[in-house]
Amino acid sequence: MAGTTPPTFLSVKAGDWVIVEGEKQVAQQFNESWWMGQDVFCEGGARDPRVNTMFQVSNVDVGCIMLVNGDEVTHVVRSLGASQVIVSSCNKQDPRIGELMVYNQSENL
Repeated sequence: MAGTTPPTFLSVKAGDWVIVEGEKQVAQQFNESWWMGQDVFCEGGARDPRVNTMFQVSNVDVGCIMLVNGDEVTHVVRSLGASQVIVSSCNKQDPRIGELMVYNQSENL
């Protein structure tokens, strides 16, 4: 469709750092819990194996590998180099992380 942004999970590839929303207790309810992990493996969908819809993500807090549905990935964190990290989001309603922010890590040291 013209004018719509693609879902965030379509740009995820193995090795990317992702922000995953926490489990929802009630459908369609905004949940503020989230966790960060590194994508270990991307698995294609049943209709089109070239489109990744399921991901094996290593949780940085717990250390276990979790199977994540693509809809649960809210942000992709990519490195711009040794001193900057870019955080991108397609979810404009998420107050925790803006649509596009660049952090200079050397300023925070």
